[in-house]
Amino acid sequence: MSFTIPTDNKALVGAAVAALLVGVFKITFTSLSFFSMIFDLYILPPVNFKKYGAKNGNWAVITGASDGIGKEYALQLAKKGLNIVLVSRTLSKLELLATDIETKYKVSTKIVAFDASTDAPENYESIAKAINGLPVTVLINNVGQSHSIPVSFLETPDKEMHDIITLNNTVTLKVTKVVTPIILETLEKDKKLRGLILSMGSFSGIFPSPLLATYSGSKFFLQGWSAALAGELKPKRIDVELMLSYLVTSAMSKVRRTSLLIPNPKQFVASALRNVGRRVGAQEKYATCTPYFSHAVFHWAIENTVGLSSKVVNSINLNMHTSIRTRALRKAKRIAAAEAEKAAGKQA
Repeated sequence: MSFTIPTDNKALVGAAVAALLVGVFKITFTSLSFFSMIFDLYILPPVNFKKYGAKNGNWAVITGASDGIGKEYALQLAKKGLNIVLVSRTLSKLELLATDIETKYKVSTKIVAFDASTDAPENYESIAKAINGLPVTVLINNVGQSHSIPVSFLETPDKEMHDIITLNNTVTLKVTKVVTPIILETLEKDKKLRGLILSMGSFSGIFPSPLLATYSGSKFFLQGWSAALAGELKPKRIDVELMLSYLVTSAMSKVRRTSLLIPNPKQFVASALRNVGRRVGAQEKYATCTPYFSHAVFHWAIENTVGLSSKVVNSINLNMHTSIRTRALRKAKRIAAAEAEKAAGKQA
């Protein structure tokens, strides 16, 4: 006796099998992604910077080097044995940092002071002059700017909008265009070396951030540019990497206290240099790394649940930045009132 499955039932069985296979694939892929992140974070040893010329007379160029994350990149790369070209706006801070680096780590330094927000041709000429003839192997693109407080796009001052795009995008591209040929010259002379171009990204560049629209867009641009550049330069032995961070205590973030999700610059940079070339939390992105452990888990969890570009994440960001803006405006109002009261007292 034979049994025939009705046509409608066959379709249902086929759909069920297809759904099961998709589910198995999703679970397998997600599990592999998670264990890959854990492997990167806790099992693999730190990256050896000798492949980038450390302790062999080579140089690293660092923009935004006088404070915060940029300063830490300078200190920690010097500790690894790279000579340092410090690029930032404030000459006095650069001079103090250069002295500190040379005293502590017995490496050489050079200083290039300019105001990056002007995007003047002489800025890039000064960098080209400083590195001419140097065996440069590493470039750290750290210069950047965000909004003073969260603000709607239509209310964003034109100067603030212009400065953000100039610092985060234009200056980064032009500095990279000046320094990369020097890195290629260095690699041509020593076939065993690799070059490294590392740029600072942001979580605002992987999920849209309402009330930080211009900043968020500038970081999305860096994400696409950096990945494309990585494809171009990989055959030439230059590793290009975008380092993603959530909040880090700094003048730009205006966050002073560390927490599980908020490291200080020293902690963040140590994780970044440890994990160069690894995706860690950025499992779905090429030439991108979310190096700090709690940021990595946060990034991975959002990507594998509601999705980085989902309406849920967009709404959460909007509510968070609305709250931050409200508190910032209240604080500014209190400060203005106190100053007005003080001025009135002096007049009396």
